[in-house]
Amino acid sequence: MLTIYGIKNCDTMKKAFNWLDEHQIKYQFHNYKTDGLSAEILQNFMDKLGWQTILNTRGTTWRKLDEAFRQSIDNADAAKQLMLEQTSIIKRPILIAGGKALAGFSPELYQQFFEN
Repeated sequence: MLTIYGIKNCDTMKKAFNWLDEHQIKYQFHNYKTDGLSAEILQNFMDKLGWQTILNTRGTTWRKLDEAFRQSIDNADAAKQLMLEQTSIIKRPILIAGGKALAGFSPELYQQFFEN
């Protein structure tokens, strides 16, 4: 079963939901805001995708952080702690299907993900 992780009111999430629905792909939605995020699930993301990939350094949550604090997020442990405390800093959406994982959304990425 495909699981899509993120937050419901995110524009990128809405695009991903629409793409999945249009392609009649069934999924389970895991909402960080209501379902939380365990350290185990986050570690799975990090193992499959790398912490640098899933730490969203382009979003407003990251930009609002103090520059010195941002500089201190330079390893997996520091990034993991930050992402557990502020789930909105995780790149969205994250798809997990079997042993495969994907972070972010674009129609092309999704097409490739589901073709392989």
